[in-house]
Amino acid sequence: MRWLELSVEADVEAVEAVSEILGRIAEGTAVQPTRLIRDLADELSAREDPTAPFVVTAHVADGPDSAGQVDATERALWHLQAFGLRPVGPLRVRPVDDADWTDAWKRHYVPQRIGRIVIVPSWVAHEAAPDEVVVILDPGMAFGTGLHPTTRACLELLQEVSPMPPRVLDVGSGSGILALAALRLGAVAAVGYDTDPLAVEAAGANAERNGLGDRLEVRDGTLPAEAGERYPLVLANLVAALLVELAPRFVAHLEPGGVLVASGIIMDRSDEVIVALEGAGLIVRQRRGDGEWVALRLEAPR
Repeated sequence: MRWLELSVEADVEAVEAVSEILGRIAEGTAVQPTRLIRDLADELSAREDPTAPFVVTAHVADGPDSAGQVDATERALWHLQAFGLRPVGPLRVRPVDDADWTDAWKRHYVPQRIGRIVIVPSWVAHEAAPDEVVVILDPGMAFGTGLHPTTRACLELLQEVSPMPPRVLDVGSGSGILALAALRLGAVAAVGYDTDPLAVEAAGANAERNGLGDRLEVRDGTLPAEAGERYPLVLANLVAALLVELAPRFVAHLEPGGVLVASGIIMDRSDEVIVALEGAGLIVRQRRGDGEWVALRLEAPR
């Protein structure tokens, strides 16, 4: 069977948006780093160089519908530029055979370490060190592969929550990466919300892949205004506008003294988000920024 390989070079901050666009016409997408930084202490491991672009790839059957699919993808990528994301390259299309791509792209992947958390593709054999926790997650699965700076900041702040509470709420769960990491770090059960049915499906599949299907419940929809249950820890890797809008709902779902880890905040809107969250009654305990993005750890009053 003949296939068309669609590939786009994208900056790290645009990877997930480009993956979503290519994923509209393909069963899944692959995200391949163009440059790796090898770990001198562990020759079998490496991390992506965040200053280098990534290549997002998808495959569609070369048939009667393929020309229209390629055209629609090009238009969507063009519109993406209007949002001012960092560089997204042109769409490249080439015909390939099954044997050319089925497994070849997997050779480029190695485990990603973010503190104690190691994100491992399902086809890679990885023996965890005593202090590591492993989350099995294939690149290109919905949103939240650990590549975006906001996801990494959430994972870093999550590891500073000690002890890990037994119950966790993940708002905008995407691939489920944050909830799965919390479960690996000691939480007993997690609930996630996402408005994208594909993300809900992907998070459930990822939970099963990690042997955590009975401990993660992902619900289709937004966080309700009235809380049926309160949580000691809420995770919210969203965007500034949603964090502002949902501020009262976060408070409603937090136990007294509970922690909110919030990320996805562009630096220019960080003050606006902090005002909204503090106005809802939360107390900022930690602010972490990398020059472009801000992540926060906040606490509910006791």
